[in-house]
Amino acid sequence: MRPIFTSSRVRRLALSGAVAVLAAAPLAAAAQSCGMAGPSRLTVSGEGQSRVAPDMATVQLGVTTQADSAAEAMRLNSDQQAAVIEALRGAGIDETQIQTSGLTLNPMMNYPENQAPEVTGYQASNIVSVRVTDLARTGEVLDAIVAAGANEINGITFSREDGAEALDQARRDAVADARRKAEVLAEASGTTLGPIIALRDVATGGGGPRPMMRMDAAMAESVPVQPGEVEMSAQVEIEYGLTGDGACAPMHHGKRHGHGKDAPEVVPPMPGDAAPAPDEPIVPGIEEPLPEAPAN
Repeated sequence: MRPIFTSSRVRRLALSGAVAVLAAAPLAAAAQSCGMAGPSRLTVSGEGQSRVAPDMATVQLGVTTQADSAAEAMRLNSDQQAAVIEALRGAGIDETQIQTSGLTLNPMMNYPENQAPEVTGYQASNIVSVRVTDLARTGEVLDAIVAAGANEINGITFSREDGAEALDQARRDAVADARRKAEVLAEASGTTLGPIIALRDVATGGGGPRPMMRMDAAMAESVPVQPGEVEMSAQVEIEYGLTGDGACAPMHHGKRHGHGKDAPEVVPPMPGDAAPAPDEPIVPGIEEPLPEAPAN
């Protein structure tokens, strides 16, 4: 069945084709004027950042215990960590917001001089990752888990769960930054910035502030936590075509091919450079046919 084209669709197709031709026209003209050399290209990178208030904190916390035996170290650790998790629940943290991120059991070694190493005990560690969605209660949550027996807090990070809008703004700023750099470079080199040939979104890691915190189980007030702002960052790479008199790329031997009066003269091939004649032997000095290989 043949596709049906309405008049409005035909107009849209014609318009999109005309826009593509107009966008490529400067680069095509530069390619024609440069001949075989081809127009130069410029690749630049751009960066953009936007800041937004976080709406979630992630805390890495846990319990580390020591005992003479591995079984006793794990038992003590399990009891203490269960109390910490119960304290998290009491502070309003849902079970879906608590995830075990590390569980280790290692021997504690002693290395006496000129003697074989010996095991002096065992150390168990259980680390959980906790997501706190009510930032106003972050200090209260930390107080609760320290009072319940948590003796390790490995860090706190802030993030934005709905940060797509801020990240999009960072991408716009990155594209604008790249174009600004390209325009400066093109102007300095005596060329004109042409159309975009390639545009790449470069993956980059983003993170938020990590405030310092003081921990004290006997504190009367909650642990002070400052969420600050989360920085969303983006990076792009854009390749532009260049137009203008100085936009022709040099040839490998430092010459340019073109149609003007300064174009180098094409040198005809010297004897020996062309392909051998049909009656000319391929290997010089061997004019007799090679003997046939003996049959098996």
